[in-house]
Amino acid sequence: MKEFKKNTWFYPLAVAIIGTYNEDGSANAMNAAWVSIYDYNTVILNLAKHRTTLNLIRDKALTISFATKKTIAQSDYVGIVSGDNVPDKVKKAGLTEVKAPNVNAPLFKEYPLTLECTVRSVDDDYHVIADIVAIQADESILTDGKIDPKKLEAVSFDPVNHKYLLLSGEVVADAFKIGQTLNK
Repeated sequence: MKEFKKNTWFYPLAVAIIGTYNEDGSANAMNAAWVSIYDYNTVILNLAKHRTTLNLIRDKALTISFATKKTIAQSDYVGIVSGDNVPDKVKKAGLTEVKAPNVNAPLFKEYPLTLECTVRSVDDDYHVIADIVAIQADESILTDGKIDPKKLEAVSFDPVNHKYLLLSGEVVADAFKIGQTLNK
């Protein structure tokens, strides 16, 4: 086994697109890989001070969309370009904004899976805890009424090699069952 010094390596890291509204009402999008489930129906985002964090603090709302193979260029773009320097970055990314039905934040039509969230808390280090209030899933990614990972084609961020990896949806075992084979 080879040892490495401590680093921010964690697998998988979802490529999450955070949607908020700017003060002028225009849509804002930011790529953030440090997003995870915090508790039942609750997420945590580890952000820094950005336009996005100021927006979600003000409005107490955000959306979290999951980057896909089809949206990877747009997803990368909104992560490398600041809305402070390119005010119309959402439009330049080719994203189509509509207001989320349950929170004061934008949905982007290009992303087939989006969580609508309300902000519960934000600490001084911009760790955001948010409650999921609704999930919007495009019919194109559903099989038998459930999200189909193969159809979603979500991507994760590889923090070691700085690559985007496709999450194939290949099933390797049934959760909560495979471990029972060891109970002999």
